[in-house]
Amino acid sequence: MEKPESNFEQELDNQSRLKAIIDTAIDGIITIDAHGIVETVNPAAARIFGYHPEEIIGNNIKMLMPEPDKSQHDQYIENYHRTGIGKIIGKGREVIGLKKDGTKFPFLLSISEVKLKNKQIFTGIVHDITNLKRAEEALRESENKINSIIQAAVDGIITIDSGGIMEMVNPAAAKLFGYQAEELLGKSINMLMPEPDKSRHDGYMHNYETTGKKKIIGIGREVTGLRKDGSTFPFFLSVSEARVQGRRLYTGFVHDITKQKLNEERLRRYAAELERSNMELQDFAYVSSHDLQEPLRKIQAFGDRLMMKEKENLSEQGKDYVDRMLNAASRMQNLINDLLSFSRLTTQSKPFVQVNLDQVVSEVLSDLEISIEKTHAEIIRSPLPTIEADPTQMRQLFQNLISNAIKFRKENENPVINIYAKHHQKKAHLTATPGDEVTQIYIEDNGIGFDEKYLDRIFNIFQRLEGQKYEGSGIGLAICRKIAIRHGGDITANSQAGVGTRFIITLALKQPKLEQIPAL
Repeated sequence: MEKPESNFEQELDNQSRLKAIIDTAIDGIITIDAHGIVETVNPAAARIFGYHPEEIIGNNIKMLMPEPDKSQHDQYIENYHRTGIGKIIGKGREVIGLKKDGTKFPFLLSISEVKLKNKQIFTGIVHDITNLKRAEEALRESENKINSIIQAAVDGIITIDSGGIMEMVNPAAAKLFGYQAEELLGKSINMLMPEPDKSRHDGYMHNYETTGKKKIIGIGREVTGLRKDGSTFPFFLSVSEARVQGRRLYTGFVHDITKQKLNEERLRRYAAELERSNMELQDFAYVSSHDLQEPLRKIQAFGDRLMMKEKENLSEQGKDYVDRMLNAASRMQNLINDLLSFSRLTTQSKPFVQVNLDQVVSEVLSDLEISIEKTHAEIIRSPLPTIEADPTQMRQLFQNLISNAIKFRKENENPVINIYAKHHQKKAHLTATPGDEVTQIYIEDNGIGFDEKYLDRIFNIFQRLEGQKYEGSGIGLAICRKIAIRHGGDITANSQAGVGTRFIITLALKQPKLEQIPAL
């Protein structure tokens, strides 16, 4: 039988195990006496400080400390013995160590106190955190770089939480919306949106959180922003999603596209005007070679005949020649005057101002009062908007269209004219650029109407579907279209012969300022 181990042998075995654990520990373990003299140093502690254990044992622990800790350490131990108040014993903290080669490094130090029968010792556990601190510094440097990029970015950058609350706003974003960054932090992102987006945003966020269906996240689109002063502007918004410590964060990148949208609107209007001008030039060439030449040829022919006769002794036939010549001259004069009026629409146009279209219509109806009473015309009106426009041209527009509705009435039937408007937004979320929002004015009548196959002709100069039956030169609707195009819109019609006509005039609510439209 094996003899049981004695208590002494068991103690030796325990000490051997304890020594093996200490010697193989990754962290450094150092014991000192009550005066700070090192009694034991495990291999890890010696390696951390760059010494052999025998170079440390027997020396004051302060040899491993840089200033000012080195000079203060003895006083610290003395104060602890006197008061029992420790700054680090039983607590632990991050401190700086001094290696043999003079370099300094950070480590976590935890100290425990052990009271034996005849002595007091302190054990320090040293955990080198040099790599951790380097990683933290690298992360901090990376964060600083990212923050510098965000702060210096030309485009706006805003981060919100899943509730739409702004957590980060860079200077560019604050400037775009006319705020200081601190005025936005902690507030809902919908304060930067005009209606209806403002009211819809919370619902969109909730819908995305519950269904995962994206409308803009990871996609991007053009939207309208609301500045602090109440003005709006267009921007391209792209949103990315990230999870940080279990939270969803959304980062929006705001790129102002005001100049781009103004240029697009400018080019759109220029193209429409250019197309219309080209058609007018073709029409003018046709008119110049036909309609204008006809009265001239008559004047010349009858003038030649008069020159061959005695002016003082005109016969009845001669008088007829004179009458016909005068009529042709009068027609020629009317054509020329109307053509001049048409050409002056752009060259003599006035700046755009706020124009109440209801008031314009009231003034036009007042001017047409005699015609309305004479024909027993019934005028049905609904409210019209206020827009940026040339007031004189608006009056020309309504004067031509309403007088046409009265003129081209059916025999033995009183004219009924209905005037109303509808608001139209060309593209959802865009309202800031002139041309984004338009009003469509409808002028309906119960007149003679026309076959819609002639729709393209009626807006060309000197085109008259009814020949000489009705007075006029056929230039009125051409003037209306030119006015509509200048105001960012156009004009068209729906009609049926014998039933009536509906004219639809599109006009932009806002017009670009002169400084917003550089010359081509």
